[in-house]
Amino acid sequence: MTTACIGAEVDEESEELLGEDQSAIESTNGFLPNALTPNALTPNALTPNALTPNALTPNALTPNALAAIKNPGPSGAQSRDFMRYLVSCALRPDQTFSFSWTDAGGVVRSEVFRGELGIAHWWASGGITNDTYVQRQVTACIAARTNWYGVHVMISLRNAESASMGTTPAERAAYTVREGAFWGNLFSSQPFVRSCYSPAGVTRARQLQRDCAAGHATVDPATGATTVQQCGAMTIVGSCDTLCNRVDAVNGYYAGCLENPAVSAWVRTDVVVTSFLPPSP
Repeated sequence: MTTACIGAEVDEESEELLGEDQSAIESTNGFLPNALTPNALTPNALTPNALTPNALTPNALTPNALAAIKNPGPSGAQSRDFMRYLVSCALRPDQTFSFSWTDAGGVVRSEVFRGELGIAHWWASGGITNDTYVQRQVTACIAARTNWYGVHVMISLRNAESASMGTTPAERAAYTVREGAFWGNLFSSQPFVRSCYSPAGVTRARQLQRDCAAGHATVDPATGATTVQQCGAMTIVGSCDTLCNRVDAVNGYYAGCLENPAVSAWVRTDVVVTSFLPPSP
């Protein structure tokens, strides 16, 4: 996998909004154990150079992955951001991923990325090379937290496959707007990430600058015409109401969606993460 294969162009404003530690746990947030999580990962940080199927420890990283997160240039910043979210999705809060790198000025920087959701906490000691189920779970988690603008938005992540994405009545009451669904596999020989939008959530998603399910809307100043772009390498395949099956009666997540609507109208995947947003004030 190469950056050209999975990377994406974003505007200068988007890159400037990329925070320093966007996966930091907010102390006032009591929903985090139930998969309510800050999202601010930009499409440009969906770089596979930092991806590794080996044990999720610095000593077990592939040479390419280790070089990527230690790179002092802009691509290194993106790789570290990707790794931060990878660790956040995969490991538990009591697990960390620590390493150091040297910046362009020769200063040694120390990084400590802490887990949050624990989707694949055993990854800290063993690889997931042959575990496509876990690969898809982690991919869906990362995809759901990707944001074109890199702004911090609290979201509720839910699915049927992971205990860490269960919900409470309080969380469901606070996050009522179903935004869309995300799935894919960044670890496969032909990596892919797909999303769909919930029609009722498009307006709210764009209000919060969440464009990776609804699509990134731009207006031509000359003609006033609106163009909707994909979210980097993430393919937005359409309306979830059309492409996904049963909605869970309690938690509101989609039970599954078409794997690739362009290829088959029948093949579905159940490893799907559905995102929810807070309603308008």
